[in-house]
Amino acid sequence: MIVYIIMAIIAYLIGSVNFSIIFSKRFAGFDVREKGSGNAGTTNMLRSVGKKAAVITLICDILKGVVSIGISILLGNIPDLNKELLVQIAGVSVILGHTFPIFFGFKGGKGVATSLGVLLLSNWQIGLICLVFALVLMILTRMVSVGSCAAAVLFPVLTLFINEHYTVLTEGKTGSVYFIYSVILAVIVLFNHRSNIKRILNGTENKVNFKK
Repeated sequence: MIVYIIMAIIAYLIGSVNFSIIFSKRFAGFDVREKGSGNAGTTNMLRSVGKKAAVITLICDILKGVVSIGISILLGNIPDLNKELLVQIAGVSVILGHTFPIFFGFKGGKGVATSLGVLLLSNWQIGLICLVFALVLMILTRMVSVGSCAAAVLFPVLTLFINEHYTVLTEGKTGSVYFIYSVILAVIVLFNHRSNIKRILNGTENKVNFKK
């Protein structure tokens, strides 16, 4: 039990290191949460600070998910542990840390980039499918939120049909062992996008000019 708790704490603290806040203060002299949509994430960094800061933020946020899952995989070598559960605890905790960072007043980002890092290291096939699906929808609609929410919903569906390429999957188990976990991650992402979903339904969601 103690290992699971330690993993949750480590992943949460990693997630709590919000790079958009750090970089916006470093590069622009203000807290990104005070500008634009008020969200501490890549899209608002792009609008409020610029491309360079947004790209660096995106990479670092993805790495938070990758590092957290990587640590869980290493800890999974300890005998008599549920390796899949350890991965799931790491994934949920790092995204909660990103969303509710203890270092920044529990007001963080929406967890999409960090979720991508979690997915890519947990199962690269599912991660790439969700990424491509999200990008296509973002390009077609010019709304980042549409792609993000749709990919979050797709994740649980894929766990029911894909049984290969999981970094951690005990012999005899199927990808469905990650279904409840994937639903939790999807709910977190959708909850964080609740204001975006309202604007999408109202036809007032902000659009991104990718060419610009």
